[in-house]
Amino acid sequence: MTIERRPKQPRKHAASSRTDAARATPLTAHPVPPRLGPDIGMPKALRSPRPDRATRAFLRMLNLVQPLIPQKLVPLKAQREIIRLSALAYGDRPDMAEVAERTIAGPGGQIALRIFTPKRESKPRPAFLWCHGGGFVTGGLDTAESICRQVALEADCIAIAVRYRLAPEHDLVASREDFMAALRWVAEHGASIGVDTARLAIGGDSAGGNISAAVAQACQSHDGPHVSLQVLAYPVTDLLHEFPSHAENAKGGYLLDEKVTGWIKSLLGESASEGLSDPKLSPRRNPDLRGLPPALVITAGFDPLRDDGLDYVARLRTAGIPVELLHYAGQIHGFLNFDTVIGAGRDALERVATALATTFGSTALTDRTLEITDPPGPPPPLVHHLVAECASTALLLWISSERWGHTLLNLAAPRAARSVGRLAGWTLGPALGLRRLAMSRLDRRHVRQTHPSRPIA
Repeated sequence: MTIERRPKQPRKHAASSRTDAARATPLTAHPVPPRLGPDIGMPKALRSPRPDRATRAFLRMLNLVQPLIPQKLVPLKAQREIIRLSALAYGDRPDMAEVAERTIAGPGGQIALRIFTPKRESKPRPAFLWCHGGGFVTGGLDTAESICRQVALEADCIAIAVRYRLAPEHDLVASREDFMAALRWVAEHGASIGVDTARLAIGGDSAGGNISAAVAQACQSHDGPHVSLQVLAYPVTDLLHEFPSHAENAKGGYLLDEKVTGWIKSLLGESASEGLSDPKLSPRRNPDLRGLPPALVITAGFDPLRDDGLDYVARLRTAGIPVELLHYAGQIHGFLNFDTVIGAGRDALERVATALATTFGSTALTDRTLEITDPPGPPPPLVHHLVAECASTALLLWISSERWGHTLLNLAAPRAARSVGRLAGWTLGPALGLRRLAMSRLDRRHVRQTHPSRPIA
């Protein structure tokens, strides 16, 4: 996603276009971009011939609903609520021993934290701070809920979601100031919530990946808290440069399309108080990436931000930083938030948790590239294909109606939602069992390692 910054001067004095702005701060002022070739561990297949099967069904349903509600006509407050409810509906939320909220002092006021403790233990545990996505203009603690719960449970760590100041009410610098303030607070006061402050990791998705990458750089260059691992899920790391994947995935109904990015640009036009070429806002433009923490980076083939994330992986590896790259060639932007219907989301979260547990256990991250897609094979006969597509779409509609119904009922009447859930479990047991079996057929994945595995000292 590239952000167009609107100048405040009268139109006759304004810069002519975003392209002119990019020329004013050319990348040639920074190191020459590394060649994105096999020698640096780039994926063999950037994009599958079509999205993975479960994702096709999800997009089919989504693209039937979206045109009914023109995005430009929906107020920002309503957009934020739709995204919040969608994350709650489609994200799995396993039980935790404790979920607590607290506020800490930040540079622009109070910062809200949601702290997920998977099970009760007396010994301190490592912590993973998560910075939610949403184009810098949407998202919050609820959109981070399912990701934090699952990672905390699988990695046996304390996960902490951070609510930062959003644009356009605040400029883009505010978001990273808040996330850095939260990280410093955990490093200094984490023992009070059961955190081993010597073992901290950070991460984020999309805009949150941008913020996390910038904060990781700030920690390294300004003597900030020690970060063991940075997790960057489909990050945007350059707010000026447009990569080929922007045009390749601009149309086709892949969730983050040109309509959505255009809407975000219109909101962010006045929110960047500093130049977008500043590494504080575009971490890709930092001329020296040496000394940064190891990274786990997730990219998706049908994502406009795909090449942005891959370019940053190449830059990190060129600087000697070990990177575990998880490339899902058949996936779309944001798929981690839809893990109840897209199995690749669950797969990615499990791999994030494994990398965190490995790093927290003082084992070096392995520099490698994994490419994860639907199982390969010859295309089925047309009739079989149509039957399979209809079946997967019907299955997803069933799950979606149940998830949305339970989410809305839980918000309106939590006790009634629990009762309905128990009743459904008793009366629909066989049907739910068949559904799980059908979902397991959609969850099959093919994993191949295309960049040699080698331990990094």
